[in-house]
Amino acid sequence: MAARLGVPGSTLRVLEEALGLDLTAAGDTAEAVAAEGAFYLEQVAITEASEDDYEYEEIADDNFSIPEGEEDLAKAIQMVQEQATDTQILEQKTVLPSKQQVPEVIEDFLCNFLIKMGMTRTLDCFQSEWYELIQKGVTGLRDLGNVPDVYTQNMLLENENKNLKKDLKCYKQAADKAREDLLKTQKERDFHRMHHKRIVQEKTKLINDLKGLKLHYASYEPTIRVLQEKHHTLLKQKMLTSLERDRAVGQISGLQATLKHMEIGHNYHASATRVGPNSEKENAPEGPTQKGLREAREKIQCKTKVKDNTKDSEFPTDMQPNPNLYLRKENICPAKFDYKLNSIFRLHELPVSCVIMHPHKDILVTCGEDRLWKVVGLPKGNVLHTGFGHTDWLSNCCFHPSGNKLATSSGDTTVKLWDLSKGNCILTFEGHSHAVWSCTWHSCGDFVASSSLDTTSKIWDVNSERCRCTLYGHTDSVNSIEFFPCSNTLLTGSADKSLSIWDARTGHMIASCDACGVTKLWDFRKLLPIVSIDIGPSPGNEVNFDSSGRVLAQASGSGVIHLLDLKSGQIHKLMGHDSEAHTVVFSHDGEYLFSGGSDGTVRTWS
Repeated sequence: MAARLGVPGSTLRVLEEALGLDLTAAGDTAEAVAAEGAFYLEQVAITEASEDDYEYEEIADDNFSIPEGEEDLAKAIQMVQEQATDTQILEQKTVLPSKQQVPEVIEDFLCNFLIKMGMTRTLDCFQSEWYELIQKGVTGLRDLGNVPDVYTQNMLLENENKNLKKDLKCYKQAADKAREDLLKTQKERDFHRMHHKRIVQEKTKLINDLKGLKLHYASYEPTIRVLQEKHHTLLKQKMLTSLERDRAVGQISGLQATLKHMEIGHNYHASATRVGPNSEKENAPEGPTQKGLREAREKIQCKTKVKDNTKDSEFPTDMQPNPNLYLRKENICPAKFDYKLNSIFRLHELPVSCVIMHPHKDILVTCGEDRLWKVVGLPKGNVLHTGFGHTDWLSNCCFHPSGNKLATSSGDTTVKLWDLSKGNCILTFEGHSHAVWSCTWHSCGDFVASSSLDTTSKIWDVNSERCRCTLYGHTDSVNSIEFFPCSNTLLTGSADKSLSIWDARTGHMIASCDACGVTKLWDFRKLLPIVSIDIGPSPGNEVNFDSSGRVLAQASGSGVIHLLDLKSGQIHKLMGHDSEAHTVVFSHDGEYLFSGGSDGTVRTWS
């Protein structure tokens, strides 16, 4: 009766509807049960915080809209994808594992429900009325059945939801890793594709380079044939010269003996018969020995006439001081090494053997193995004059100190002097038995010196037009010869690996290079090398100082022009020749550098 007074009718109806039970009918059953175990129910103490109370974890609602202006596009797409994934999971039929249903006491359920909802007054009313019904035995607990195990199902569903979210997270991580692997694979694919394209391009370039090299080497064949012909010709000339020399020595010995007998007066008729010509020999062809003797007699006669009519030049005893020795250090322009290729002039069909600068004008003179020398105007590289006259390749050339004359040496064993104002040959010196490698003009302008393959060097008098002196001493070809400026000192370099100084009077520093690529600086007074620099393995073809004397340029067989800083010892390289570099020369002010190569080109460096 107390329960009915304390619990409002609306609350009971709500409980009846929620549990689906007839609490009025159950009251009679509860009283019967209470009669059997009334003392058990009185000993149970129900508090607000029951030990059987379950703490539910709050689950956020996923069905929400994305606020505008708060999330970026990437996050919004991710949320939509997650929402779609959750919807698919919920649509699937979840099969719960079959478990034995655990019956729950109805009063415990009601008490737990009221405590959870915070309905303490309703709980007090319910307990009072419920226990009263139990005491009366009218509750009918055995016919009520089992209360559905909703909490257990909720826990299972929650655990399953957590497991699914964990799986989803793992799948997302796997997808992200797969995406990264895909991107990495794509990058590697692009890299290998680019590498393949580069290899194809390099292969094409190499094929083109090989074709160019074949054409380039094919262009060497005429030069090689010309050199082989020169070599054979030189060997033949050497053999013939040796034979003629032996014959001439024998003939001269016989002539000397005959002349001796003629002076004494003995065997006059016999010697006249042996040497003098007869009617049969007049019509016979002249042999090489007779021709050599005849030419020797003619040269002796010509020289005698020249001696009678032309006075020999005198070597100056008091030379003019070298102006370069008195230059102030502050007036010397700084050494330059940062030359860059400026222009290319194709002047000769065969290799360039020599390039020199005019002493006063911006003019170049080049010599080539095509038997030509050319005067070139700077900086355009236009050909002002072309010299013809030599019958074989040109090896070297040199300007007269005034700049109006030119001396050239050639493989035809001659040295020719040219008047640049008229462009014609004014004098030819003949006397070497083999090719002439180099020539140089004395600073007074009256003498020209030449060096030859015949192991000799000669000094020619321009005024008397004869050889004033022959320098013997080298045992192999004399490859270069040079007068020191404003001096009577002459320097020669030979293939016998020696340098010779003739009539040395003052001290200078000289430079030399060899076929192993070694460049040496020499002390002129002690005749000892100061420093030796190996710039090999390519051979060095020529070395030349600039106007300051602090930079030494070397033309290399590899086509590289090496610049040696004599102050710091550093070596700078100029790359520009496609083939061997034969010669190199500085301009007077040091602003330009000119080099000649085996491809017939002269290159300007500035």
